[in-house]
Amino acid sequence: MVVLPVAELSKAELLNYAVENGIVDINTITKQIEMNERKKYLEMHKYEIWQGEKDNKWYTYLPDDKKGRRLLKRISLESLQECIISYYKEEKYNPTVYDIFKEWIDGKLDRDEIQKSTWDRYYRQYDESMRDFGKRRIKSIEECDIEDFILSAIHENELTSKGYSNLRTLIYGTFKRAKKRKLVGFSITEVISDMEISKKSFRKNIKQDEELVFSEIEKDKIINHIKDSDMDIISLGILLYFKTGMRPGELVAIKQSDINERVIHICRTEICYKNENKKNVYEVRDFPKTEAGIRDIILPTSSKWIIKKIKMINPFGEYLFELNGKRIRTYSFTSRLKSICKKLDISPKSLNKIRKTYATTLIDSGVEESLIISQMGHTDIDTTKKYYYKNRKNLEQKEKAIDMVSNL
Repeated sequence: MVVLPVAELSKAELLNYAVENGIVDINTITKQIEMNERKKYLEMHKYEIWQGEKDNKWYTYLPDDKKGRRLLKRISLESLQECIISYYKEEKYNPTVYDIFKEWIDGKLDRDEIQKSTWDRYYRQYDESMRDFGKRRIKSIEECDIEDFILSAIHENELTSKGYSNLRTLIYGTFKRAKKRKLVGFSITEVISDMEISKKSFRKNIKQDEELVFSEIEKDKIINHIKDSDMDIISLGILLYFKTGMRPGELVAIKQSDINERVIHICRTEICYKNENKKNVYEVRDFPKTEAGIRDIILPTSSKWIIKKIKMINPFGEYLFELNGKRIRTYSFTSRLKSICKKLDISPKSLNKIRKTYATTLIDSGVEESLIISQMGHTDIDTTKKYYYKNRKNLEQKEKAIDMVSNL
């Protein structure tokens, strides 16, 4: 028999040897484990423990889902501590809906499955729709409770179909996690698929096309206004938005090295999230919003001067858009566009409305669909047509277009 040196034995082997040879008493180990467990649960208890002066009984508070806290009274300190330990043991195996939501979403962030900005958005959506429901113990939730909660949330929060889709994502993630931990027995996918939700239940968020794109007249007004101004680097950026239709976060992440004549290589985007102090943090992410977002955008020949002028203003910066050695953030362009719209008496619109304007212009101009989706960074033309294609013509232009149809 080969005898291994003590240094080569594992801790488990050493412990097993000590128990078998009477060096360590297994009962002593068991008691120590129990004592450590008791200590752990008692340390979780944040309320004061006191003895009554008149009745000599022992008191404390325990958390309560409805009242916030409830009074606990026992004859001896030991029996009071047993109740405290039992409570926290039960809580460990019956967490709240919020506890599981947090476990699910924090895990996705830790594993880099989502970005911090997405994590922030999920927590925002949770606070908007699930805060009260999240206080309930997960084991108390039944299938009918899920349905009642969803229907109430749609009604009370006046959710759109998109808002419900966002809420459903949180519910799926939370209760799939709960089932994996064997805290619930039902399948959340089956529960939701069995629900009957009328389309009439959702709030309609109807916007006219003129709210979603810049008309031809509005676009010309803005471009001419910028050309007639001093044309600083931010105003030039607004022009570049109109000429490329790129996403707002993509423009501010362009590096000088990404540009080759009239070709702009898109491979990054700016993201925004809140740090521990709840302050916005803006960072460049080394990949775009989607896989299709990695692309080369072709700039019109007539607009090459915009790039040249930007490089004259910022010749040495790593990023195309820098001011005083610092990368310019998206909000600077948002603010400038809002200011220009106000000055020109144009209904204020976001940078993304420029992107929709660009997509509509390409489609109306008969550009090949394959080129359109390449310029836009979409996977298919259906996405472009469904979410980005809007009418830009005013009433007079519509009338002329109809009059030109010979078969009517």
